[in-house]
Amino acid sequence: MKFPKPHTLKQIANLIDCKYIGDDNFQVLGMNEIHVVEPGDIVFVDHPKYYSKALESAATIVLINKEVECPKDKALLVSDDPFRDFNKLTDYFKPFKVSNISISDSAQIGNNTIIQPNCFIGHNVVIGDNCVIHSNVSIYDDAVIGNSVTIHAGTVLGANAFYYKNRPEGYDRLKSSGRVVIKDHVDIGANCTIDRGVSGDTIIGEGTKLDNLIQVGHDTAIGKKCLIASQVGVAGCVVIEDEVTIWGQVGTTSGITIGKKAVVQGQSGVTKSIVSGKTYWGTPAQEVRNQLKEMASIKQIPNILKRLKN
Repeated sequence: MKFPKPHTLKQIANLIDCKYIGDDNFQVLGMNEIHVVEPGDIVFVDHPKYYSKALESAATIVLINKEVECPKDKALLVSDDPFRDFNKLTDYFKPFKVSNISISDSAQIGNNTIIQPNCFIGHNVVIGDNCVIHSNVSIYDDAVIGNSVTIHAGTVLGANAFYYKNRPEGYDRLKSSGRVVIKDHVDIGANCTIDRGVSGDTIIGEGTKLDNLIQVGHDTAIGKKCLIASQVGVAGCVVIEDEVTIWGQVGTTSGITIGKKAVVQGQSGVTKSIVSGKTYWGTPAQEVRNQLKEMASIKQIPNILKRLKN
C-alpha cells in the first residue's frame, strides 16, 4: 500500500508512538509485506528468526521489536509490538469505510456492463466494459475488474486475509488494506472467494477461468489462461504461472510457485513449488510418471516375497 503522500520517519513514529533510528526527514512512501516491499516501504518483523530477512529486504524502513544495528541507507521504527503498530498504520491510512448503499457512488462501472440485482459494490471499485456481474455478488472496496469479465452468483471479492497472531487472549487479525485485481476476459464461477492482499494485490490474470466453489488466498498471483476446477483451495502468497491447469479439490500450502503449463490432478496436495510443463498427482504432489512407477513397483512386492519363500 502506498500512502496518499510521502511522510517522514518522524511523522510515522509519532503516529504509532515509538522510538526511531534514522534521520527525522527520512522519506516513507508506503507499507507492505516482505514479499512485495519496495524502497520507501515499511516492513514489520517481530521474531529474531526473520530479522535478517527484513533488514536485508528492499524495504527501507523496518518496524522491529528490538533495537539493532541499522543498515546503511535505511531507518528503523523500534516498537514493543510491531504487529499492533502495523495495524495502527493500516487503520490510519486505509480505515474501514461504512457503506449504506448497494453500489457506492465512488464506484466506476464501464460501458455495457450488467449488474444483476442484489449485488454489493464497494467504495472505489473499478469495473470495465462488457462485464456481467450476476446476482448476490459482493465486491469489496478498491477491487479492480477488467473488461469482458463474468462473475457468477454468490462470489465474494476482497474479504480479509486469513492472517492472525496467536496471543494469550486469542487470535489477533492482521488488517487488510490491499486489493483484488481481475484482468480482462476472466470468468469466475458461483460462490468463489478471492481474498484481498494484506497490503498488495491478489491478482487473477487475463483469460483465466475459475469454476465454482474456489478459494484464493491473500496476495496470490494467478497468471494468464489458467484453468482451475471446482473446490480448489489456494493459500496466500502463491504464484501460479501462465496456462496452469488445476483439477478439482486440489489444495496448496502458502508461498509456493506452480510453474507455467503445469497440470495438477484432482485431490492433490501441493506442499512445495513445482516446475513448469509437468503433470503432478498425490499428496504431497509428485510428478505422475514417478508416482505410477512407484505404484507399479509396490504391486510387485507380493510376487517378490513369494519367490523368496520358494
